[in-house]
Amino acid sequence: MSDFPTTARVVIIGGGVVGTSTLYHLAKAGWKDCVLLEKNELTAGSTWHAAGNVPNFAGSWAVMNMQRYGAAMYRTLGTDVDYPMNYHVTGSIRLAHSKERMQEFERVAGMGRYQGLQMDIMTPKEMQELHPFMETHDLTGGLWDPLDGDIDPAQLTQALAKGARDAGGRIERFCPVTGIDRDGDEWIVKTDKGDIRCEKVVNCAGYYAQRVGEMFKPHGGRTVPMVVMSHQYFLTGQLPELEEWTKEKGHKVPLLRDVDISYYLRQDKNGLNLGPYERNCKAHWVTPEDPMPEDFSFQLYPDDLERIEYQITDAMERVPLLGEGGIERNINGPIPYAPDGLPMIGPMPGCPNAFEGHSFTFGIAQGGGAGKVLSEWIMHGETEDDMWAVDPRRYTDYTDHDHCLAKALETYGHEYAMHFPHHEWPAGRDKKLSPVDAKIRELGGQMGAFNGWERANWFAKDGDDTSEESTQTWERNGPWEQRIKEEVEAVRDGVGVLDLPGFSRFNLTGEGAAEYLRGLIAGALPKVGRMNLAYFADSRGRILTEMSVMRHGEDHFTLITAALAQWHDFDVLNKNLPAGLTLTDHTTEFSTLIVTGPKSRTLFETIGTDADLSTGWLTHQSATVAGKPCALNRVSFAGELGWEIHAENAHMPALYDAVIGAGATPFGMYALNSMRIEKGYRAWKGDLSTDYTLLEGGHERFIKFDKPQDFPGKAALLSEKQSGRKKGFVTMTIDDACVFDAPYMSTIWNGDEVVGEVTSSAMGYRTNKCIALGMLRADLLEPGTKLEVEIFGARYGVTVQEDQPMWDPANERLRA
Repeated sequence: MSDFPTTARVVIIGGGVVGTSTLYHLAKAGWKDCVLLEKNELTAGSTWHAAGNVPNFAGSWAVMNMQRYGAAMYRTLGTDVDYPMNYHVTGSIRLAHSKERMQEFERVAGMGRYQGLQMDIMTPKEMQELHPFMETHDLTGGLWDPLDGDIDPAQLTQALAKGARDAGGRIERFCPVTGIDRDGDEWIVKTDKGDIRCEKVVNCAGYYAQRVGEMFKPHGGRTVPMVVMSHQYFLTGQLPELEEWTKEKGHKVPLLRDVDISYYLRQDKNGLNLGPYERNCKAHWVTPEDPMPEDFSFQLYPDDLERIEYQITDAMERVPLLGEGGIERNINGPIPYAPDGLPMIGPMPGCPNAFEGHSFTFGIAQGGGAGKVLSEWIMHGETEDDMWAVDPRRYTDYTDHDHCLAKALETYGHEYAMHFPHHEWPAGRDKKLSPVDAKIRELGGQMGAFNGWERANWFAKDGDDTSEESTQTWERNGPWEQRIKEEVEAVRDGVGVLDLPGFSRFNLTGEGAAEYLRGLIAGALPKVGRMNLAYFADSRGRILTEMSVMRHGEDHFTLITAALAQWHDFDVLNKNLPAGLTLTDHTTEFSTLIVTGPKSRTLFETIGTDADLSTGWLTHQSATVAGKPCALNRVSFAGELGWEIHAENAHMPALYDAVIGAGATPFGMYALNSMRIEKGYRAWKGDLSTDYTLLEGGHERFIKFDKPQDFPGKAALLSEKQSGRKKGFVTMTIDDACVFDAPYMSTIWNGDEVVGEVTSSAMGYRTNKCIALGMLRADLLEPGTKLEVEIFGARYGVTVQEDQPMWDPANERLRA
C-alpha cells in the first residue's frame, strides 16, 4: 500500500479503549506523527464485550485519581469530538454486610472527598429509597457515588478514535504486528503491510499483550506477567415494572454492587445486567491443551452459568425482580489479569523508549485516565501524578507463569476484597527465599512478600493466633501487636536481628562513574570508605528515588535501594549510562542481616570479628564476622547503634546462627516500620514519591545547589526555594485514643479545610505515641499546631511535632 506510513514518532499496538485513548491524548498534545495498529477492527478484544461500568471507587489513591479523570472526561467527550455516545450517569450503591466493610467505605469516601468527589455513607433505608426493588433487611449500610454509571464501550472507543484522527493521529485497522526489531535507537514494527520505523512503541494489545511482549524479548524485554481470565455477565429480558418506574422517574435505578457476595447489578435498557466475580473462577489459554488462538476477535467462550450460580441466587434474593426477566443473553469473554489485578501503565522493563498499557480488568473505567498517563510517559518520561501503583516495573523476575496464574485466580475470586493492613494473600508465594528462611519460620516468623522475597513481618509465640482470619481487621490490635512491642523493646534495650533478603543492590564502576552520579543526584557523593543517602529527582524536582551509596574507590560504587525498587532504580541508573561504565545487578547474590541495639557492638565482639567497631556512623568496611567474609555498614534504619551485615548467600546461615546464638532477638518488618517512623525515616513510594518535591519532603540538606552539575530538577528546585514551598513533611502525634494506624493518604483537616495527608503511620513503642508522617500546608508546620486526621470516617486530634525524630532526636544512640 503506497500510503502506508513507513515512519512515525510513536506506534501504538492495539485498538481498544486504552490504545485509542493514548493516541487521542498524544494527538491533542500536538504529537501528530503517531500511528495506531489494530489487528482486526477497533474494539475487537476485551473492549467489545466489556460491560462498560465507570466507577470512581478505588482502594488505591493513584487508581482513583485515574478513574476520576476518565469519568469526568467521558461526561464531555461526545460533545468535545462531536460523536454521539450513550453514557448513563446513574450513581451507584455499594452494599455492606459488616462493620469492616463500612470502615472500608469510610476510608475510600475520605479519599474521594480529597479528590473532589462526593461519596456518601448511607443507611439501608436511604439505599432503598434510591433503589426500591432492593431488599435491605440484612445490610449494615452502604456507599453512594452519584457520578458512577455506564458507557457504551464501542461508542467510547470510536469517539476517542475520531478525536485522535481529527487532531492528526493515524489508525491502521486490519494490520496485525508480526514482529519487532531494533536498529540503533529506533524501533522497527513489522506488519504484513510493511515496516514502520519509530522512536517509541507502546504495547496496548489487551489480552494479547503477553504475545506482543514476546517480540521484545530479544531486545531486553521479559515475559509479560499476566493471565487471561474468563469473565461472564448476563442480560435479562425486559421488565415492565422496571420500565414503568424508569418512565415515571425519568432515569435509571442506580447500579448496585454487593461487594461481599461479589457481583454488580445494573439496569440495561429496561432489563438487568448481572456481573459476578466468582471464587471458582477459570483461566483460559494457560495450558498446551488450551492454546491461545491466533485471533479471537469478537469471539466469546461457551456459557458456563453453573460457575456463577451462587451469585445469581443471591442477587435474585437481593432484587427479586431479577428472577422475572429470564436470561436473554450471556456474555463470557476473555479479560486480562496482572497478578495484583491492577493494569500495567508505563515504561516497559528492559526496553528503552518502549511502553505498556495493558492488563486492564476495568479497562473502560480506566481507559480515559490510562491514555493520559501513558501519553505523559511517552512525551515527558514522567507523569503528573505518582503512578507507581500501575508501573510495569513493580513486577520483577519472580512473576513466572505459576505465580501469575495463582495470583490471577486469587485476585479475580476476591475482586472486591478488603485489603487489610496486616493481611498477606497466600497464593503464589515462596518465590524467593532467604538463605535462612527455614530458620526464620522455625523461630515463628509470620511471612510477607516484598518483591517476591519472603521476610518475617513478626514472630509468633506458642498459642498466638496465626490464622488468616485473625488478620482481617483494620485495627492495630491483633496477635501481632504485643509481639511487635516486645521486638521493639528487645532492640531498644539489647540487640535484635532482622533477616532482610532482597535489598536491591547495584555495582557501578568505570572511569567517570563518580562524575556520572554527580549529574544524577541532588547532593554530594561520600568519600571512599563512607556511605550516604542520595536523592534522585525528576525534571520538576520531585522525589524519584532514594539510594544508599557506598564508595569503594574513586569510581567504584555500590548502590542499595528498596526491594520493590529493583527494576525501577536500575532503569534510573541505566537510562543514560555512558559508554565505558559498567552497571550490574547483584540483588540475588547477597543477603543482609540488620544487627541493631545498644548491645550490638558487644555481640560482634562475642561472635568474633576483625572489623574495627569504633568506626563512625555511615562508614563501611570489609570484614570477617564469625569466620565468614562480609561487608559491615554502620547504619541502622531502626535508629539504634547497629550494623548491616552484607554477605554472599552461602555465608548467611552461619552468620545468622552466630548472631542468634549470641543472644540477638529476631524481629520483623512491622517492628522495623514502627521504629523507622519514630525516627522520621521515609519509606519509598509512601513518604517518598513523585507527588512531592525534595524540598517539600524535607530533604534540603541532601541538595547541593552550588555544585556545577545540572542534575535533574535543579532549576525547578531553585525556583521553589526562592518562592517557598507550598507544603512540607511533618511528624504528628495522634493524641486522641485511636485503635487504628492512619492509612496512606488519610486526610488532615484544619477545621473544615483540607490541609494535608498522612503518608505513613504506626504506634511507636519506644515513645509510647501513635505517630503519623505526612505532608502539610507550609503555614501550619509550626510545632504545637493542633489539627485533625480523618481515619475511617472519624476525626482524631493530632499535634504537629518538631522537625526532628521523635526518638533520640540528637541521634546519640545511633552514633554511640
